[in-house]
Amino acid sequence: MKDATVSARVEYDVKTEAEEILQKLGIPVSVVINSLYRQIIYRNGIPFSLTIPCEPPTIDTMSETELNAKLQHSYEQSLAGEGRPYTEVFDELERSHI
Repeated sequence: MKDATVSARVEYDVKTEAEEILQKLGIPVSVVINSLYRQIIYRNGIPFSLTIPCEPPTIDTMSETELNAKLQHSYEQSLAGEGRPYTEVFDELERSHI
């Protein structure tokens, strides 16, 4: 029986974006929270890795050889049609750094 309430303050944009995704999936927020709590119990801890991501190398930290190799790889991907539109990449970067 569901007889407890969870209340948490989150950033408005994070809440809105997550709820839009859940709505598209047809999953109520309460189901996700309940599932998270059950996974915490089942695993006796957080059910995902909590780590600090390593910083990607920047142009000023790469050697000339490393930079040239990256540029060559990117050029080859572009010729093979494996790239993504830059607008999509920048949108993804903005979302991940909000």
